[in-house]
Amino acid sequence: MADNNKKYICLHGHFYQPPRENPWLEEIEIQDSAHPYRNWNERITAECYAPNSASRILDDKGHIRDIINNYSKMSFNFGPTLLAWLERFSPLVYNAILEADKISLGNFSGHGAAIAQAYNHMILPLCNERDRRTQVAWGIADFEARFKRKPEGMWLPETAVNTASLEMLAEFGIQFTILAPRQAKRIRRKGEKSWHNIKDANIDSQQAYDCHLPSGKSIVLFFYDGPISHDIAFAGLLNNGENFAARLINSFPKDSGQSRLVTAATDGETFGHHHRFGNMALSYCLHLLESNKSISNTIYGEYLSQNAPAFEVEIFEDSSWSCAHGVERWRSDCGCKVGNNQWQQKWRAPLRESLDWLRDTTAHHFENGMAGFCQDPWQARDQYISVLLDRSQLSIEKYFANYFRATLAKEEKVRALKLLELERHAMFMYTSCGWFFDEISGIETVQILRYAARVIQLTREVVGIDLEDEFIRRLELAPSNMTDVKNGADVYRRYVKPSSISLLNVGVHFAILSAFEKFPETAHIYCYTIRTLVSHEYEIGKQRLSIGRVLIRSLITWEEVEVDFSVLYFGEYNLNGGVRYHVNSDAFKAMHDDLHHCFIKSDITQVITLMNKYFDKDNYSLWDLFKNEQGKVLNQIFESTMDVISANFREIYEHYYPLMRIRSDIKVSLPKALAMTVEFVLTRDMTMVLENDFLDLDKLERLAQEMRLWTFTRDKENLGFVAGKRVEKLMAHFYANPHDIDVGRSIATVLRILRTLSLDIDLWKTQNYYFAMFKSIYPIMNEKKKQGEESAHHWVAGFENLGRYLKVALS
Repeated sequence: MADNNKKYICLHGHFYQPPRENPWLEEIEIQDSAHPYRNWNERITAECYAPNSASRILDDKGHIRDIINNYSKMSFNFGPTLLAWLERFSPLVYNAILEADKISLGNFSGHGAAIAQAYNHMILPLCNERDRRTQVAWGIADFEARFKRKPEGMWLPETAVNTASLEMLAEFGIQFTILAPRQAKRIRRKGEKSWHNIKDANIDSQQAYDCHLPSGKSIVLFFYDGPISHDIAFAGLLNNGENFAARLINSFPKDSGQSRLVTAATDGETFGHHHRFGNMALSYCLHLLESNKSISNTIYGEYLSQNAPAFEVEIFEDSSWSCAHGVERWRSDCGCKVGNNQWQQKWRAPLRESLDWLRDTTAHHFENGMAGFCQDPWQARDQYISVLLDRSQLSIEKYFANYFRATLAKEEKVRALKLLELERHAMFMYTSCGWFFDEISGIETVQILRYAARVIQLTREVVGIDLEDEFIRRLELAPSNMTDVKNGADVYRRYVKPSSISLLNVGVHFAILSAFEKFPETAHIYCYTIRTLVSHEYEIGKQRLSIGRVLIRSLITWEEVEVDFSVLYFGEYNLNGGVRYHVNSDAFKAMHDDLHHCFIKSDITQVITLMNKYFDKDNYSLWDLFKNEQGKVLNQIFESTMDVISANFREIYEHYYPLMRIRSDIKVSLPKALAMTVEFVLTRDMTMVLENDFLDLDKLERLAQEMRLWTFTRDKENLGFVAGKRVEKLMAHFYANPHDIDVGRSIATVLRILRTLSLDIDLWKTQNYYFAMFKSIYPIMNEKKKQGEESAHHWVAGFENLGRYLKVALS
């Protein structure tokens, strides 16, 4: 039975990133703006998702007093596509999120902290009925596969809502969702007939509401506290965890005579990414709430189990939390934007209309194409989530067995998978971020147009109809704000169309990359397997000729193709490559014999002429590699170049060192050219010492002393990044070999040396390892020390000394 005066507090984090994967490679390519990380998912994980899984509570000296998993103590949802990325590329964080939900079951009376989310963040009120159903079905199935339980609630993307969306949630058994206060239209107490209109978002957000639906079903709606949520995200409430907690606690009315719920909801990235150390403010706030006996820190499911709604509510149709005009931000020039500029967003409507045309046109072909394979194409699409969760051959064959007619030929399976992938990308092209920002040529809109391009390509391959020209024509109506980009058609031609690839392009990539690295007989490159069928390699001096035949297979659509290739490599980045679809063994042998004959005679001109003949003058170079490998190969080439540059700079450095030292001693700045030389040499030396398998502590000490002599600006971000990785590696070894206290002493020495350079070193993982040892092995060793064991005495002294450098409170 509910306590009528009980005070509850519930904080919700909406953790989400849009799918950023290249639609043809199924991986995120390098995003330079995320440097020093490879992409924004990786950077935001380091700044937010990881820190919240092991967040610090500090004492008054700024030392770590405790480390907690924030997710286990709050309500949260993670976007399914983000969880899929974390599972592959950050498994420790991924597992910490799943573990947090398990822990939360004990914290919240058997209710889990995690709730589901509609799959890829489509605006549900703007979806057609089929897409809305699939988005909800996929979101729930993904949740159940990961968290091993049914979700009680579901987050609506951008909290965008209409009655049809609530009906869909209720149909799938979802008990509640969370909305913004301005989305409430009117309320009434249960049993009363008259409604009370809500003005200026002034709904009582400290209770839950039943929303009765036309179908006869109902769903519970929570409305978060608008001012508190705003101040968490935008007004500095995360600057201090104590103030954060006080703001929540002081929001309760005095002597209300009923249970009250203060709830706030915001983007999860607020806690660490948007606001550095926001995760720590959240941790301390949660700590204070749990310490307050008059407050119950809760989640929505637990609160609902103890407090039945006393009021009913009706919503404003087609409303959201991030657009004051409803859902217009995702279909019109409503005035909502991110930047303080005069840009228009007239492109939004024609963009959506173009995608609607593409969706509806291809849906017809999907239905017709699937009709011969299964009884209900749309049910088959709803169940395709099982394949997205597990793309193994066994899983896909099981999917075919469950939802398709008895036997499908190999070619029919390829066709069916292509049609299903067409539909997946037809939903991904509606990911909300494509409209959220100000300009159609922004990376978010380019990304959804790449999904559209994949839809067009798959339609062309499966149906034989090319929709691209008409799609581009429609995009001409979407005006850009940029002077060098006219409209959406320009954006598509310039940024989207060049990124489209075929299996032949995969062959090009493999052929060129094989000039720089060796591959096993069966290689995995992105979402493809490449099996070498024939391989020949010939060398004369620095020149190398490779000729081969490979079988390329898509792990997504099971499509296969054989290609022949030849690469003439001259050294560094100079090469000439040719790739073609395989014709037959005789044609391959003729090509091989002619090229080989000319190459061994060193007739390179004739080799190139023959390559033009056999490969139709389609010559490929380093620039035809996929983006990530371009960077790797260039780094490989530049490394040898950097050795030459380094030697030249070092010669200048050593030659002029006495003169430069005099200027330093008398406090006279170095000329810019010499300052750059000193910075380059010392930074490179420091980086090499930190990355070397053998860590030379004496040399590290000398380099740090030398760096402190000069006034140049050190590359603190990159040096700190490299140093953090090395310290983390050492600490991981110490964690795995806890009795090797010499490693612990080495870590302490490194930190002592580097702290004099004021580097920004990320010690998050290192501190996590240390804290785990502090909780496990330290008490054992400390007890042995008290019993007089000499080795334990030395171990404890070294461990405690390391703790001081890592700022961990040991008492």
